[in-house]
Amino acid sequence: MPQRRDHAVLPRVVVAAGQVAAPPLAEASALADLVPAGSADELADALPGADALLLWDTRLGTGLDPLLPSADRLGWVHLTTAGVEHVLTPGLRAAAGEGRVSVTNSRGVYDTAMAEYVVGLLLAHLKDLPGTWRRQHERQWEHRATRTLRGYRVGVVGSGSIGRTTARMLRALAARVTLVGRVAADDAEFGRVVAAADLVPLARDLDALVLAAPLTPGTRGLVDAAVLDALGPDGYLVNIGRGPLVVEADLVEALSAGRIAGAALDVFDVEPLPADSPLWSAPAVVVSPHMSGDYVGFQSDLAALFCDNLRRLVAGEPLRNVVDPA
Repeated sequence: MPQRRDHAVLPRVVVAAGQVAAPPLAEASALADLVPAGSADELADALPGADALLLWDTRLGTGLDPLLPSADRLGWVHLTTAGVEHVLTPGLRAAAGEGRVSVTNSRGVYDTAMAEYVVGLLLAHLKDLPGTWRRQHERQWEHRATRTLRGYRVGVVGSGSIGRTTARMLRALAARVTLVGRVAADDAEFGRVVAAADLVPLARDLDALVLAAPLTPGTRGLVDAAVLDALGPDGYLVNIGRGPLVVEADLVEALSAGRIAGAALDVFDVEPLPADSPLWSAPAVVVSPHMSGDYVGFQSDLAALFCDNLRRLVAGEPLRNVVDPA
């Protein structure tokens, strides 16, 4: 756990920004000695003697394990993502589990933007905006009725802050929302949370399935042919969580055969999505480049969360958003 520091000595914080734009950390510079690391080699040189590590570019965290033995003072690692599975390496997980390192994430920063993205995608599907765009370019005047979110049955997989924010926003538009979590539970806000193991019977009663869950051994491949078949030919899939939540081959087959109505995908097994992926041209698919949580100004909000935790570190107070290594 973070310890109260001598205020005469600033903590040494390595800022691993990689090749992305440098974070706006003017406030942090008054609280810590900030050491930039733009590459894996620079990170290796900077970690010995460092008290904390900000993984602004989390890709640099995937190679952290071999560097941990030399990071003799490292007590805190902060991530600018909500998901942690790509950075919580075995060595870092062990260090966190033993209490030697606190790992924090940026939970809460992306919630509203991602919820809005889901609502936008579902409205675009229900209001047939792609069809309107196509008819406009064909100079075709074709009046037609569209559907409404009112009464639309949506299952939201993921009972964390992103899933809950998404569910609240959909509810505000009168959709009928069922929250899906790791295990079944009674919930003060959403009533009964359905267990992920019961996704197939639930999908039979849904119009759309939204994936906002983290990638874990229990969620990998969660949506397979059985779930897609249960969702049915009128069902719609939205994935803003992680690509491997879905068995991609099963999804391509279901789309090609018309066994589901369509899908909106912001995450994929391989990113960037390869040019030869069949998802680019699959029927009724929206492909976006892992951007659902990125909004104008999000970098400043990420920096503000980090700076708040840095103040807490200096004051010896509990950190926000501590990740459970289990």
